[in-house]
Amino acid sequence: MKFFIDTADLDEIRELSATGLLDGVTTNPSLIRKAGGEFFETIAEIAKLVDGPVSAETVATDHETMLKEGLKLAKIADNIAIKVPLTVDGLKTCKALRAQGIMVNVTLCFSASQALLAAKAGASFISPFVGRHDDISQDGMALIEDIRTIYDNYDFETEILVASIRHPLHVVEAARIGADVATIPAAVMKKLFQHPLTDRGLEAFLKDWKETGQSIL
Repeated sequence: MKFFIDTADLDEIRELSATGLLDGVTTNPSLIRKAGGEFFETIAEIAKLVDGPVSAETVATDHETMLKEGLKLAKIADNIAIKVPLTVDGLKTCKALRAQGIMVNVTLCFSASQALLAAKAGASFISPFVGRHDDISQDGMALIEDIRTIYDNYDFETEILVASIRHPLHVVEAARIGADVATIPAAVMKKLFQHPLTDRGLEAFLKDWKETGQSIL
């Protein structure tokens, strides 16, 4: 499974990119506002930091304007994926952008029927929001299972990009189901490294090593 980081914070991206575990980045206007950068400059800098897809979101709601925005954003770098909402106009825009070879991430997916439509429109990625489902007492991971089954039934090439991830278990469950990508907040991604037994084991090893009085270097 590919790991994307869901942020526009350049320092976070640099830090996690250095691990070699980062396959891409997803952004949205809210994340860019939170990071405090200028929209186009921030997207361009992120695209330089990672080799994989960088999602940049349109803000228009009508097809004609959305397409113009998408074409402009796509010129920032070759690895830009245009984010469009899962609406009729969004899927029209998806189809038009894909016809020009531009990656498209269809976002705000909350049902298997929506995911089916996005795949038929040629989406590169579909972004179902599991955390927001959980917030209203629905099973977000059940949605991922349904989409995986449907896509496998028809050999759709659209990649399932699990979004709105709230904790490490979401990542593990997405991998178990067979999602293609998880886009993970930096704080959650760092938690994937953590386990109390790892900490205790390392502490014991270091204590034993110190008592030998030896040095590797």
